Amino acid sequence: MPEETQLPREPESAAYNETSIETLSAFEHIRKRPGMYIGRMGDGSHPDDGIYILLKEIIDNAVDEFIMNCGKRIDVKLEDNVVSVRDYGRGIPPGKLVDCVSKMNTGGKYNDKVFQFSVGLNGVGTKAVNALSEMFLARTVRDGKFHEALFAHGVLQNEQEGECEEKNGTFISFTPDHQLFHDYCFKREYIERRLWMYAYLNSGLSIYFNDQRFFSRNGLQDLLESENGDNKLYEIISFRSRMIEFSLTHTDEYGEQNFSFVNGQFTNDGGTHLSAFKEGIVKAVNEFSGKNYKGDDVRDGLAGAIAVRIQEPIFESQTKNKLGNTDIRGPVVAAVRDALVDYLHKNKPVAEILLDKVARNEQMHRKIAEAKKQSKESSKKMALRIPKLKECKLHRGDKDRKGNPVQETMIFLTEGDSAAGSLEVCRDVSTQAVFALRGKPMNSYGEAFERIYKNEELTFLMQALGIETEIENLRYDKVIIATDADVDGMHIRNLLVTFFLSFFEEMVLTGHLFVLETPLFRVQKPKETALYCYSEAERDAAAARLGAKAEITRFKGLGEISPKEFGQFIGEEMKLQPVTLENMRHIPEILGFYMGQNTPQRRDYIMTNLELSEYE
Repeated sequence: MPEETQLPREPESAAYNETSIETLSAFEHIRKRPGMYIGRMGDGSHPDDGIYILLKEIIDNAVDEFIMNCGKRIDVKLEDNVVSVRDYGRGIPPGKLVDCVSKMNTGGKYNDKVFQFSVGLNGVGTKAVNALSEMFLARTVRDGKFHEALFAHGVLQNEQEGECEEKNGTFISFTPDHQLFHDYCFKREYIERRLWMYAYLNSGLSIYFNDQRFFSRNGLQDLLESENGDNKLYEIISFRSRMIEFSLTHTDEYGEQNFSFVNGQFTNDGGTHLSAFKEGIVKAVNEFSGKNYKGDDVRDGLAGAIAVRIQEPIFESQTKNKLGNTDIRGPVVAAVRDALVDYLHKNKPVAEILLDKVARNEQMHRKIAEAKKQSKESSKKMALRIPKLKECKLHRGDKDRKGNPVQETMIFLTEGDSAAGSLEVCRDVSTQAVFALRGKPMNSYGEAFERIYKNEELTFLMQALGIETEIENLRYDKVIIATDADVDGMHIRNLLVTFFLSFFEEMVLTGHLFVLETPLFRVQKPKETALYCYSEAERDAAAARLGAKAEITRFKGLGEISPKEFGQFIGEEMKLQPVTLENMRHIPEILGFYMGQNTPQRRDYIMTNLELSEYE
């Protein structure tokens, strides 16, 4: 058997006895298994990377003070990867400061008289930040006296106390541990996005980030106004009570755009409160109109936001992305239905616009159904397995052998069979699927949704992803565009992004779309380990490091990278660039400029801004 195809030998098993059993302290466990507490680690290039979750945990506590009517201002500062948060609430009781930031299952959130509506109920968040920081400083101020404690890697270094002239409140400063978060860097835009969400959720709260103010008077109404601008068909409908707040409007876009929150926490994966919100909207429209519209007829083009406050939220994980409380469904459905019906009766012009949108949605969905039915060839193929799809065993929402939800299922959208072949050989068949495109997909900008179903390849793509009828049925956590690093590859990438933004923007807004970064160069000396470079600068540095005998290979296409090489680029060190949006406000005009019929203007723009590299 050739050497390169030999299977690796099974490692010899170590003796399994009493000495094999270990007991970790709480902080040791956090540092050894940080993903259980903060989700993904990352380097700060994705808004859900761990360093932002650390910041969120601290801000959550500050917001809890505001919710309890204690302090209307929070100061957030970032300088050289040192983050600090100062609230002006009651301040942690000085005698319990060290315990509150270092002992698991310790805190005031268990007492519902002290914190009635809190996000953090498990006494974990601040401790996780402490354990995962190389420096962590906690300071509490009460009635002219302060008490502070300094930690390093979760270990107490010293304590101080004394008198001061500061206002009451809590100050936390920390630096994420470089041993755990390698080469990380905070991105201001990700922090600003989170702070705006806090401001929209807590109208009247002032948050200052490096002296920039984040403030909202109208709560979720301001959120939808910011996200949609002039795209909305009618003025935003809003309702607020002590336990629930929601806002909604419609646009002429396809799909849905929803935001959901629990006790000030953004639940980007939704949950029972979001499902109940959408159900309440459908019931209200049908009750007011006297008709029986389907859910997608009512919700296509919907832009909505729902926030609830409950005493004992049940989240699916420590990162609190999805709410699991089933007992709130009935009250939320009833509150949304009653408030919306009442509004529509009192605002007939808005009601007419909304019902016209729903009626147009119903007609569009009927045309889509007819387009599916008329295409006999497509109908036959729908009954068969999806061509060009190499499936994986587990999908989004599935559980592993231990009963834990699988978090990292993904599908690679590749350019042709050659790249798909390399991926298919080296992928993890449990969680990584591959869908091979047959060239450049149709430019879907400006197309009617029903015409998409007449395009075989895009139909197969929707079926592969599971989003043909409902975006909630998305079968993979990550949809990864994997195209060649050339002009054609970039064009395909743009066509796919246009398709998803035009018809499935919620998939992009909720962080499921990515672009795979693969190396452009291999720099290697004979019989030595190769260095893979993602830029010309990295290539030059690698060549200088290896010397004159270094051989440089330029990868033009993914198919040129052997499966043996490719495996390391889709494993634990995989580099993914998330496709992110601040909001949908300017997307129509951006897509219109870059993907529309204005070829002369686009050509002039390109020629004016074109920069030729030294290699042209």
